[in-house]
Amino acid sequence: MNEIQSGTGRRRLGDPLQQFIKFFTNGSALLMMATAVAVIWANVDHDSYHHFWHSTFGISSGLFSVEMGLTHWINDGLMAIFFFVVGLEIKREFLAGELSSFKQASLPIFAAIGGMVVPIILYFSFGFEGTASKGWGIPMATDIAFSLGILSLLGKRVPLALKVFLTALAIVDDLGAVLVIALFYGGDLNWTYLMIAGILLLVLTVANLKNIQDLKIYTFLGFIIWYLFLQSGVDGPGSGLHATIAGVLIAFTIPARPKVHINEFLARIKSGLTRFDSVPKSENERVLTDDQLYAINDVEYSVKKVQSPLQYIEHQFHGFISLFVLPIFALANAGVTLVHHGDGNGDVFTTLSFAIAFSLVAGKGIGITVFSWLAVRLGFAVKPKRSSWMSFLGLGFLGGIGFTMSIFIASLGFKESAELLNQAKIGIFVGSIVAGLFGFYLLKYSLKKDEERKPITTR
Repeated sequence: MNEIQSGTGRRRLGDPLQQFIKFFTNGSALLMMATAVAVIWANVDHDSYHHFWHSTFGISSGLFSVEMGLTHWINDGLMAIFFFVVGLEIKREFLAGELSSFKQASLPIFAAIGGMVVPIILYFSFGFEGTASKGWGIPMATDIAFSLGILSLLGKRVPLALKVFLTALAIVDDLGAVLVIALFYGGDLNWTYLMIAGILLLVLTVANLKNIQDLKIYTFLGFIIWYLFLQSGVDGPGSGLHATIAGVLIAFTIPARPKVHINEFLARIKSGLTRFDSVPKSENERVLTDDQLYAINDVEYSVKKVQSPLQYIEHQFHGFISLFVLPIFALANAGVTLVHHGDGNGDVFTTLSFAIAFSLVAGKGIGITVFSWLAVRLGFAVKPKRSSWMSFLGLGFLGGIGFTMSIFIASLGFKESAELLNQAKIGIFVGSIVAGLFGFYLLKYSLKKDEERKPITTR
């Protein structure tokens, strides 16, 4: 009880959120470096950049065979792991996090909906036709790594409530992006493969309900499900329902209940240590007796099983995602060319680029702020104390940093047009930079005003 009431206890209770933010803010610097390298490489030696990332290699065995370009391995393979972790985060937040109750979830959910709907409306207002019309999903995305990275630059001045709000908003935004990718950015489907994948997902769901926690089962069947999703298109690997969706669905089947309940944990640990201490000491102090080993094994089992598989995997993968997967994705996909190559009109910043940039900046800023205000006004949510609407507008602009997710959706929407894809990347870059600058300086100003605002006292 004393520990929970102490400052140390409060920090420990906040560890999952703080670790989540720390992982992604640490990775944002590496992500930025990878982006810079990709842009320089693509403009200094465009042919080398293009040929390297589109070089093909395959993996085959008696049961399966896959041959794809390196970019496809990253976007369909490594990014499936990224979306798997996103799925774990979504599940955790809805079960026991900031989205676990309507009162907690209503504000970021309303904000996320506004941050998706308004940018889409603004994009459609430009009246694009043909392939260009497929880019409507690009400005709806929020890059959690960069948005939290920019927020962290403001240090302790940012109230925890605003950090939680932005994190929860980005997670709901990710869920929206997953649904959009699944429903609108796939090709013609091989329903036989998807039916088999559905049966295997049902098997994992039953295993979850039975609280079977052997991760080898989830890993083995999860790989098969990913492969079936990868082959679900009639035009070859990656042409059907996108393989990253498999990552999210598999994540939802991972058990979230620990084998050792938290209320039993301390008692089991104390019992094991008491048993260990009560065992007569061996004459050779360098070697434990069998009884001591049994006691230690019990303690080790309790330590391992008090953490659910969901939390364990999420913790293990965060570093891999933020320090490897996302930088590699940026290196392979962020190579926007500022000098024209190949066919086309040679324009770099076009109407498409402007539409994406404008929709990211204005759409996210207006959508997140207005829908948050509506949620509070209608009584569905409560605004954090001593946080002004100007601060929310700053957070809204930070939500306009699309980058990773926006580039990913652009690569799906414009996979048939390298020229439009490059224009989309320019728009994403410009929009994300402008949104980040607007968000940072507006938050810096508004948070200072919030701190200066003193409560009115009356005698």
